[in-house]
Parts: sequence; structure tokens; C-alpha cells
Amino acid sequence: HVQLVESGGGSVQAGGSLALSCVAAKLTYSSNCMGWFRQAPGKEREGVAAILLRGDDTAYADAVKSRFTISKDSAKNTLYLQMNSLKPEDTAMYYCAARPSRCDWSAYQYSTWGQGTQVTVS
Repeated sequence: HVQLVESGGGSVQAGGSLALSCVAAKLTYSSNCMGWFRQAPGKEREGVAAILLRGDDTAYADAVKSRFTISKDSAKNTLYLQMNSLKPEDTAMYYCAARPSRCDWSAYQYSTWGQGTQVTVS
């Protein structure tokens, strides 16, 4: 069973940067895709970025392209999300998630989630 623990959230002014981390305990070859999602109050959870664990293929939501970068350190079982040029609309709880098959933008396709880390942009 994969356990995910996010960190790195906080409060920042518009235009600033934050870096999120997600440590995956007991991450095994059965996890093929990891992604970052976010959920603002009153809104559905939405996909932000995803990465294949084998290889370096990445994908981004249009709202964050060119501002956010997803990466991984397989040796450390850690997923990262570098967020630059943050906007107030990026304010949300950010979650990392894993699934054994191909990446998907639907949060319903992921069964393994972290507890989330809050990002607030003012």
C-alpha cells in the first residue's frame, strides 16, 4: 500500500513561488503515474500536473503550463511541484496522488492520496 505525504505549502504574494514535495512511502513498481491535484473551496478537485514514474513524460493543465514544473526523484521516492508566478486563483489545497496505470486527469481514477497541503496566494 502506497502512502503519500505532502509538504511545502504556505502563503505567498502573487508572483511568488512555492515548491511542494510528496514523499511516497512503500512506493513500488505497481505505481505507474503520479500527479498533483488541487481543490479550492466549493470546487471539484482538478488535475494540475502528472508524470510517469518510468520515463520522464509529463503533462500539465492549461492553467499552469509554463508556470509549474512537476519532477520526481526516484531514489528518494519523492514527487515535486515547483510553482512560479503564482496567482490568487492558484489558491487551493494541493494533493499528490498515485495510480498503477496510465495518467488520467480525473481525480476519480486515483485511489491513493496524500492528506494535502494548503497553498494561499494573495
